[in-house]
Amino acid sequence: MRILVVDDERRLAEGVRRGLEAEGFAVDVAHDGVDGLWRARERAYDAIALDLMMPGMSGWKVCAALRAEGNWTPVLMLTAKDGEWDQLEAFESGADDYVTKPFSFAVLVARLRALIRRGGVERPVVLEAGDLRVDPGAHRVWRGDAEVPLTAREFAVLEQLVRRRGDVVSKRELIESVWDDDFEGDPNIVEVYVGHLRRKVDRPFGRSAIETIRGVGYRLASDGG
Repeated sequence: MRILVVDDERRLAEGVRRGLEAEGFAVDVAHDGVDGLWRARERAYDAIALDLMMPGMSGWKVCAALRAEGNWTPVLMLTAKDGEWDQLEAFESGADDYVTKPFSFAVLVARLRALIRRGGVERPVVLEAGDLRVDPGAHRVWRGDAEVPLTAREFAVLEQLVRRRGDVVSKRELIESVWDDDFEGDPNIVEVYVGHLRRKVDRPFGRSAIETIRGVGYRLASDGG
């Protein structure tokens, strides 16, 4: 089994390489995102251990580029951060799992083996509602031929609405899906993000796909409005 390790911390990368080789893996190492992306494109790997924060090209950009190209090699993100946004960023770029530095080498190996057993899992197909298209794997949205840039939260809200197009989705369901069960902020935050989406994916295109069902929630028209 061949692993690609991409990390700009050379001592850490070398230590991981030696440890993985002792476990029977063949290991290639890159010390920046650009070289890591090139290696991932040029050779088939069973898994990639990818640092999140690197100069030149970050790990999430490397991962997003691979997913956009249809490369579904399992990616384990290595991050020195443990915040919710960093985890969200890793998963939304297409990563399969992550570990926080400093990490246990035994846990790193176990998670890599688990990803390899599962294999490269192709991401969901593009979701469509009329000419509105949402690609969960590449994290991209289009109206017709025009790509619409969205923030991570905006994308997450829109994805939920498109997945359940034609059905009413309550504020509580959106909060539980996009934020978390323990969210204690103002539930009207959902209205704020729906407003952002209307200004980005509806009004510029003369559409009104996202409907407010007063006292219940929101519904995206099945035909994209």
